[in-house]
Amino acid sequence: MTAPKDIHAYLAEFEDIPGTRVFTAARARQGYYLNQFAMSLMKPENRERWKADEAAYLAGWPLSEDQKQAVLARDYNRLLNLGGNIYFLSKIFSTDGLSFVQAVSTMTGASVEEYQAMMNAGGRSPEGVRSKGEGR
Repeated sequence: MTAPKDIHAYLAEFEDIPGTRVFTAARARQGYYLNQFAMSLMKPENRERWKADEAAYLAGWPLSEDQKQAVLARDYNRLLNLGGNIYFLSKIFSTDGLSFVQAVSTMTGASVEEYQAMMNAGGRSPEGVRSKGEGR
């Protein structure tokens, strides 16, 4: 019988994947209010309040200052690092009138057309750096 793997060591391995943020329980806790804010934009009246004064609307949510600044800057990569879930964050870019493809392309540094072409060709290549720690 093998000893069970330490859960903390196992979860730490997810942080070694370049360009990927696995939505773990720790990220869910960190981003709880951020994601609740994003989901609030599903209601038309909240979208109108948001559009009228984004900073004032955010002030009603117990977000960290980093989270608030990342929302206002529409820095989706930073929001993922701060506990955002892309499916919840999609409510923000949908409110801005962006499609999923348009918003996600901003996260890759590619144009919408380049991003669409990459995804239509099967996605990102598995070749290249596969581990931050090992540089492989």
